[in-house]
Amino acid sequence: MIVAMDLNASPIPEEDEDAFEEKIHAQEYIAPEERIESGADIARREREERKRRLKRERSDERPVHRSQSPQYDQPFHKKNVKSYDTSRLPPGWLDCPASGQEICYMIPSKVPLGESFNDCIFPGKRYSFKQVVHQQRVLGRKLGLVIDLTNTTRYYPVTDLKKEGIKHVKIQCRGRDSVPENSAVNQFVYEVIQFLSRQKQSKKYILVHCTHGHNRTGYMIVHYLMRSMSMSVTQAIKAFSEARPPGIYKPDYIDGLYAFYHEKKPEMVVCPPTPEWKRSSELDLNGEAVPDDDDGIPGPDLQENHETGTQMTNDDVLGDEIPADQQNAFRQFCYQTLRLGAGARGHTVFPGSHPVSLNRDNLQLLRQRYYYATWKADGTRYMMLITLDGCYLVDRNFNFRRVQMRFPFRSTNDGLGEKSHHFTLLDGEMVIDTLPDSQKQERRYLIYDMMAINHVSIIERPFCERWKMLEKEVIEPRNNERQHIYQSRNPYYRYDLEPFRVRRKDFWLLSTVTKLLKEFIKRLSHEADGLIFQGWDDPYVPRTHEGLLKWKYAYLNSVDFLFEIEGDRELLFLYERGKKKLLDGSRVTFKDDVDPSHYSGKIIECSWDFDKLEWIFMRIRTDKSSPNEFNTYRKVMRSIKDNITEEDLLNEINEIICLPMYADRIKTDSKANQHTNAAKQHTNAAKRR
Repeated sequence: MIVAMDLNASPIPEEDEDAFEEKIHAQEYIAPEERIESGADIARREREERKRRLKRERSDERPVHRSQSPQYDQPFHKKNVKSYDTSRLPPGWLDCPASGQEICYMIPSKVPLGESFNDCIFPGKRYSFKQVVHQQRVLGRKLGLVIDLTNTTRYYPVTDLKKEGIKHVKIQCRGRDSVPENSAVNQFVYEVIQFLSRQKQSKKYILVHCTHGHNRTGYMIVHYLMRSMSMSVTQAIKAFSEARPPGIYKPDYIDGLYAFYHEKKPEMVVCPPTPEWKRSSELDLNGEAVPDDDDGIPGPDLQENHETGTQMTNDDVLGDEIPADQQNAFRQFCYQTLRLGAGARGHTVFPGSHPVSLNRDNLQLLRQRYYYATWKADGTRYMMLITLDGCYLVDRNFNFRRVQMRFPFRSTNDGLGEKSHHFTLLDGEMVIDTLPDSQKQERRYLIYDMMAINHVSIIERPFCERWKMLEKEVIEPRNNERQHIYQSRNPYYRYDLEPFRVRRKDFWLLSTVTKLLKEFIKRLSHEADGLIFQGWDDPYVPRTHEGLLKWKYAYLNSVDFLFEIEGDRELLFLYERGKKKLLDGSRVTFKDDVDPSHYSGKIIECSWDFDKLEWIFMRIRTDKSSPNEFNTYRKVMRSIKDNITEEDLLNEINEIICLPMYADRIKTDSKANQHTNAAKQHTNAAKRR
């Protein structure tokens, strides 16, 4: 066991230091005659007086402080009130332990103070980066990174670190009455992961500090432990408290950690009391709390990922922002997985597969290839990237936002999976279900495809394989763990607090399309606007997939335009090769009570009015930053003009399923599905026993 030592400790006994600190805070001089000084004490005092005298005389290094009253201008006077007020110490800092033990190459610490604070601190109590670097070197550690969580820049100049070749990362966090924001947590975890991953042979260490190195510092380190190791919140909080006693002592920070990770707080977990060094400085003379000078204004309430009583819409922004460098790395991974080149716009274009509208020509594809069908949900398109340190929703603007979800990897043992998926890429859509009895809203992510599993691209495999892997590798492990947790006496993770539910989207044989349209869609608890036809043997095709077909009710066929107003002209724009293309002679009609100027510069979705031959405004597409490509517009217009009605579609499908290619495979697939369902029922019955 390595015992941390204060290498700058004064040889004077601690009780003498306490007495000296009282002199400083009282701002008065107590004559030496009031206590007996040894020869060593006198020598030390005179040496310190000489040092202070020299500092006052060196005007080129610091300004000379002039006394307000001549009678106090004595050579051994510590400093005047003015200089003490301008270099005020953070409350409780003086007696707060300097640093804790190393935890995963991170050293929790109070903020080191620059030389500008030297007039406020007795030499034996000083703690600057010069002392920090020296202390860590004596312990055999070399610092490579400092993460500063304070909400100010006044404590020390960053140049102190640059001289030592130490990187400095500033993540500003308020200290009082608010936990750090989720985006700040994401940045902290990313910085730590990146720094440690770049270390090869000789490991360097990370100094993490807020003002006192307990609450904000502990909150961040616990988040890192939770995202990099397989442990519960309780275990992570305990690990930090052992490295930096007494650990996190603010109840809202501890409660915030349990809430964030959807874990139940055990009754045995008790928040430690406020340390004495902090408690003594928390109240002013009127008994009011003294705020830390870098706390800033109080922040918002604790942030939780799940909705509470608010009306949900498809335009809601889900998840938390992540660092730009991390997003760029994720974008590159997606492009590599989907075998895409960067192109003219780099890795900035959403690469997900897009269907094309059904028309009289591509309708014939249903006769030539084997298709399955599913409903077209009127939700929001997201890809999903699952890594060890988090789950990320990927929107149509190709932006990544982190959501707190669990996706355990399939385990051969019963119970909890020890590992999580790492770089598994999925495709799906987010819908909002309204429960018929209670009218309660629930988000649900319908996953319909998988492109990579644990870094391995599977886009070349046929859709039927990818779809089955999705159930086996992603859905079943979640369901098994959830069932195991709910059956235990003290479930620590609460799936019901996740921001949305997850399921695999169903696909059916073409022979079921009539029932799908006439019965199933009408019973859905979310909106649906048509059908999707998926080639059963198709690979995953990024961007526009000519073989992936969508049929929508005629009145719901739509195009996404960029709407702009120039003078008295209302203009509709599409994109062609990444540039704006004006759609001449087209106009859009808004509702009578809507001011069109509110939509200028926005992406609007419009349907076509056959009678008036004009576009009708439907909604703003907040999930998109660019309009449809001109080629997409032409295909939608072709679909609108062909006007394949529900009756036309069903008549065509009834002919198709009688073809030998379909008839034989439908029989085979039907038997396989019956066998699979029977096996699932047997497995579930065995688990219940």
